[in-house]
Amino acid sequence: MSANVNSASGQYKKLTETPIPKLIISLGIPTILSMLITNVYNMADSFFVSQISLESGSATSVVFGLMSIIQAFGFMFGHGAGSRISRLLGAKDNKLASKYATAGFFWSIVFGALILTFGFIFFEPLLLLLGSTENSLPYAKDYATWILIAAPFMTASCVLNNVLRYEGMAKFAMIGLTAGGVLNIGLDPLFIYVFEMGIFGAGLATAISQITSFSILLTMFLIGKTQSKLSFKYFNVKGAIFFDIVVTGFPSLVRQGLNSVSTMVLNGQAKPFGDVAIAAMGYVARTVSLIFSVGLGIGQGFQPVSAFNYGAKLYSRVKKGSYFTLWFGMAFMGTLAAVCFIFAPQIISLFRKEVEVIDIGATALRVQCVFLLSLPVSVVATMLFQSVGKSVHALILSCLQSGAIFIPLCIILTHQFGVVGLQISQPIAYFVTAFVSLPMMLVFFKKLPADNQEIPPKVRKQKEKPERKENKV
Repeated sequence: MSANVNSASGQYKKLTETPIPKLIISLGIPTILSMLITNVYNMADSFFVSQISLESGSATSVVFGLMSIIQAFGFMFGHGAGSRISRLLGAKDNKLASKYATAGFFWSIVFGALILTFGFIFFEPLLLLLGSTENSLPYAKDYATWILIAAPFMTASCVLNNVLRYEGMAKFAMIGLTAGGVLNIGLDPLFIYVFEMGIFGAGLATAISQITSFSILLTMFLIGKTQSKLSFKYFNVKGAIFFDIVVTGFPSLVRQGLNSVSTMVLNGQAKPFGDVAIAAMGYVARTVSLIFSVGLGIGQGFQPVSAFNYGAKLYSRVKKGSYFTLWFGMAFMGTLAAVCFIFAPQIISLFRKEVEVIDIGATALRVQCVFLLSLPVSVVATMLFQSVGKSVHALILSCLQSGAIFIPLCIILTHQFGVVGLQISQPIAYFVTAFVSLPMMLVFFKKLPADNQEIPPKVRKQKEKPERKENKV
């Protein structure tokens, strides 16, 4: 007991007293590394599978949309539980934090199992809806089979990963994600080429890596590395905690869900131009996702800082953390975007050598690199609002960031300008979302009270309502 108390006290001091730049970077670097590894193994899947055939490369772009659906529910429970846990630990309520961790974990498994079940019931229609062509459908089915089987492990891993991050233990989260990613990169060529399993083997490799990550992340909780605990005694099906997690995490569901819908729309609009266009835009999405992982990683390092200090009523640290993350993210992502802009044709040619694929992909990648500098604004704003429990603000920005602007733009611009419309839709959406996000964030900062002051009564009542209900159960 004494060791746990000392550990909790040390973690509280670390998150509330460490200088903001040092704290965010220390929490962000493990997350950046784990995000980079995750995206590298996603790109490795695309690379190895694309060597089989053009249709296989197109299939990976389609199944990427399915993975986004699975991750959407995982992130909803992960961010919903993690945000509340961090604020509760900041307020030194470890027992209630454990109830949120347990609820998020078990409900994520339930929803992952539902995705697995309904995914197989509506297997072929789902893949066609996600943008598969008749030529790529057999490959998509082989790959998606294993993705659906791994769905409960993927959703649960999202929760475990986010709880660790929100507790300020990003290094432990990195171990789980990195181990799975490295394993996937090693298994891909083994299953695809040595065992001659083709794209079916790539799906199996991904499933094994996801289950491995889940096992490692769960071990961190079982051996007592966390302040919040997982236990059946904390699980209550009828509790208000479930609804609070869903409300807090709903922006993440919307964000990831709209990402999936955006992928469907992009693939659907690219269909008239053939598998060449679908594959090219898929390779661009994977490359941009790799760049984006840097901004997302540093932002996820910022999330526990903002949530914990908001719970501890140290509002000045929330503001300082937001500004630091914004400028650091822009500088870091800008550097990577510049490199990708210069070497865009060479990057796309790593996947396929067809001239048309390279032409479409390189142009789209370069346009997106120019506008990526605006992306950290919306990312920081969304993460800030979700971390401090401003669910409506986070929901609005999540909708804008993930598809509410891109989807109509993609349809309209592709209809008007053909392939060029595909290439410019996402960059324009980045800029418009940043334009809306910045004033919302500045207004929030202006309304923050001084350190150690109480939250205004109306906000406090709304914030504490689920906690009071749960205590009555």
